[in-house]
Amino acid sequence: MADKKAIAKKTAASKKSTKKPNVFKRLWNYLRECKGEIKKITWTNPKTATKNFLIVLAVILVAGLFIYALDRGLYALLGLVMNTSST
Repeated sequence: MADKKAIAKKTAASKKSTKKPNVFKRLWNYLRECKGEIKKITWTNPKTATKNFLIVLAVILVAGLFIYALDRGLYALLGLVMNTSST
């Protein structure tokens, strides 16, 4: 009988330890951890951010011009093929 009581106490103790905290406590812990992670971020200065923005903008413009030229060239080539095959 003593063994059953001891087992019951151990099971009750393990159930208490595995019980989740309520939703507000979990939310508070999550927000506190988020605040700690945000403090670890190294933010760039405005000069570096502007420089990187201009580099990205230049790459986008160059890629756009390349795709435009490729499209025009292939369209002209298709026009030549269509004209020669119809005659």
